[in-house]
Amino acid sequence: MIRIIAVLMLVIPGIITAYGIKLMRDSLFNELTGIFLHTGLQFFIGFIFFAAGLAFIGGFIVHRDRKRQAERKNNRSRR
Repeated sequence: MIRIIAVLMLVIPGIITAYGIKLMRDSLFNELTGIFLHTGLQFFIGFIFFAAGLAFIGGFIVHRDRKRQAERKNNRSRR
């Protein structure tokens, strides 16, 4: 169950990141999405989505790696 939650924690920001890339690409090709008023605003919001999703995924991976290193050090000292 915990692994499913961990996968969902990575999939949802991944989808947000992909949508941010799509928004930036569409604004570069001058294709305006209906909810935005200007392509510059669309690019900015897309960049925010991209950066936020990437930061969350990166932070999750760094946190997990640091946690595993701490567990390895504890296991070595117990032996």
